Amino acid sequence: MPSPVLENETDHRWKWFKNCLGALDGTYVRVRVAATDKPRYRTRKSDIATNVLGVCARDMQFIFVLPGWEGSASDSRVLRDAVTRPNGLRVPTGYYYLVDGGYTNGEGFLAPYRGKRYHLSEWREGCMPINKEEYFNMKHAKARNVIERCFVFEFDHLANVENHDMLESPEASDEWTAWRNDLASQMFGMASGDTNSQQTRSTATRRKWTKFEEDAMLSVLDDFVARGM
Repeated sequence: MPSPVLENETDHRWKWFKNCLGALDGTYVRVRVAATDKPRYRTRKSDIATNVLGVCARDMQFIFVLPGWEGSASDSRVLRDAVTRPNGLRVPTGYYYLVDGGYTNGEGFLAPYRGKRYHLSEWREGCMPINKEEYFNMKHAKARNVIERCFVFEFDHLANVENHDMLESPEASDEWTAWRNDLASQMFGMASGDTNSQQTRSTATRRKWTKFEEDAMLSVLDDFVARGM
């Protein structure tokens, strides 16, 4: 089992997500199949591909990979197979992974609020959350981005899982939704308090980055990622 987020976590991306083990998502890998099989492997974008589930820890190490599903299969269906198969993904009770809006928000899998701004690109250019759901989604997206970064690297390794009580199937639940709502309220409440305490500070010296500066910074960050830094 990967190391969960602890109570004394200092990483601003993860500190709200106590007991979180990492993140997961599906990705498409193009394949060649017989003409008779193409309808099953055709994705929503008409590519012929297999739907691969990847699960990673916070340190960008893959801990579980499930290849082989047809491109037409939904992410939720692939996840259900991963959890229910004998040697599949194991999620100890009380722990969870961050998932995107294509998955069910249920015990063991914390999803963002649907119908609210979520993707990191939506928080640029000074756009700030206006309610607890958007604030939760922003924090969720920043942490869950670890799986997106993992997919640009080669699948490294699979890790064994310790023996714990495990979830048997990913299911939606009112209790899990209520917990997410409480967490979002705590996040937004603290953020609002921080904002109010800073309202007296001058913002006259603030400026937005130019497009050139932003592109230059992204180039440097991409180089760091490529070099494994």
